Amino acid sequence: MNLFTKPKSEEDKLIAGCIAGKREMQRLLYDQFSKKMMLVCLRYAPTTFEAEDIMQDAFVKVFANIGKFKRDCPLEFWVRKIMVNTALKHLRGKQLLTVSHEAEEVSNIAADGFSLTGYTLDELLRMVQSLAPRYRMVFNLYAIEGYNHKEIGEMLDISEGTSKSQYSRARVILQQMITRQENNYKDHVISS
Repeated sequence: MNLFTKPKSEEDKLIAGCIAGKREMQRLLYDQFSKKMMLVCLRYAPTTFEAEDIMQDAFVKVFANIGKFKRDCPLEFWVRKIMVNTALKHLRGKQLLTVSHEAEEVSNIAADGFSLTGYTLDELLRMVQSLAPRYRMVFNLYAIEGYNHKEIGEMLDISEGTSKSQYSRARVILQQMITRQENNYKDHVISS
């Protein structure tokens, strides 16, 4: 190695091995990201079985396209984007993303102080999974993945206003679930 050559990082070696089709490097990449990506897929899929299918399909795409990875972002972000896009394509194919294109009035918008803190990851995941698919998609894309409403509209083929409306409805529904859980807890404590 000459003095001006930058040593390869572990990620660079992993990517190069995957591009070369080395199974052990593909296994390492899968092991490194599979738990996090399963959580991503679970947020979009209505069942664990479907989340597993989405994740497997997405990893096939990761390995098939890793040579196109431009390294303009962390590898994890690139893998996550493939997971999200695969989930959306899967749900579109099942026609679970049918969304009303008309403007919807939301009379009970959740307060600005809306928070999901104080809940376990499993509890939060169950709440988000219980949303109707169209609300779940917009909520995940906006609140968790960080897309703006214009981008979401383009991804889901809906208007920006519809995206905002769907997100507001998802927040209202989640807030109602939280209120019900808190009331059930209070009732349980009082009756004990």
